[in-house]
Order: sequence, then structure tokens, then C-alpha cells
Amino acid sequence: MGGKSTKLKVKRTNGAGRPRKEGERYPSGDIKRGETQREAMSVAIEARRRIDGWGEKVTDDTVRGQLAGYTLGRMRLDGRITEDQLKAGDEYAEIHARYRRLVGLPAPSVRAQSLFSIKGHDGDVTESITIRARRATNANMEMERLLLQCVDGPQVRALTYNLVVLDYENLRSMGPQQLLWLRRGLDAIAKRKDLRQERKSVIGWDIQSSDCVGKTGRI
Repeated sequence: MGGKSTKLKVKRTNGAGRPRKEGERYPSGDIKRGETQREAMSVAIEARRRIDGWGEKVTDDTVRGQLAGYTLGRMRLDGRITEDQLKAGDEYAEIHARYRRLVGLPAPSVRAQSLFSIKGHDGDVTESITIRARRATNANMEMERLLLQCVDGPQVRALTYNLVVLDYENLRSMGPQQLLWLRRGLDAIAKRKDLRQERKSVIGWDIQSSDCVGKTGRI
């Protein structure tokens, strides 16, 4: 029962809102998006191949991997730097990011390595935070010193910083001289890491070896 106005109201209510989406649904009523996600990923991979100039030279897994997400990683995929140089650059980026976070400095640019989630610490400065901040500052200063001690140190330091920390994409196609500076800086960082590990192994061997113990019982 009901008048004409009631029937019109029911008709308007039934037709309101967006049309019902087509597609297979879960028992909860939510649409299954698996196929849509695969299609979106396919489009994204194709776009990245085109933009980065890889074509079919690398696999889909590589294109959507972590290395393809930042300039230094893409240079590794291009074969312009070695695996050790990539690890050295990643270590430098992590040290610099930790330094900025612990001393309360913001990220240097919107393109700076975001995988380390750079942000300032809270207002409560405790002794432990102070100590960690001092250590992070010293580690970052050591990186600066290593780069500046290289031949053409200022150029090596500036180029390594711009690529590794600021993640400037245009540096991916750098010329031979710039590439020489970059490799020189990354090799200096990698050598520092190797020497540190070698020192640890030597100390561990000395402690375990009776040949290194003198008459007083001390090394």
C-alpha cells in the first residue's frame, strides 16, 4: 500500500549511488582484486622498463626489486659499479641517514634515500641518545674524511653525496671522469670496511692463539 509519492521515493532510493561493481567476490562481498593487481603490476613494470631504458634485458623480478628503486641500485643493474661498491654506497647512505636522525636533522631532499625513514628524535634527550648521536656524528665525519682524502677529494665527496644520499637520477648517465670519481669514493669506503673486518678477525685470532701470549700472560 502507499501513494504515488511513496513509490517514487522507493524507486529513487533503489537507484541511488554508484552502479554495482562487476566481478567475482569473496564471501564477505569484497571484490577479488588479484587479476586487477597483476594487471597494474604489469603496467608498472612495462613503464619502468621504458623509463629506465632496460627493455627486455632484465627479468620482471629484477625490475620490481629493491635495486631498481634507487639510482645507485640501477647503476649496479647497468653494470657500471661492482657489488662491493654498491654495498659501500649503501653503508654510506645508512650512516648518513642515522646521523641525521639522531641529531634531529630533516632529510636533505625529497629524493633522499627514504628506505631508512629519516626523522628527528623526540625532545627528551637522554644520555644514551647523546652517546648514539656522538657516535653517529663521528661515523659520518669519518665518511667525509675518507672521501676528501681521495685524489680529487672535493669532487669525489660531492659526487658520491649527490648520488648516494640525494639520489639524483641524472647522475646515472655520468661521464667517464665522474664515474672514475664515484668508483674511487666507493672503493675508499669499501676498503675501510674490509680493514675493519680484518682488524676484528686478527684480534679474535690473537685472543685464541697461545703463540701471541707473552711471559706476562698479556698480548
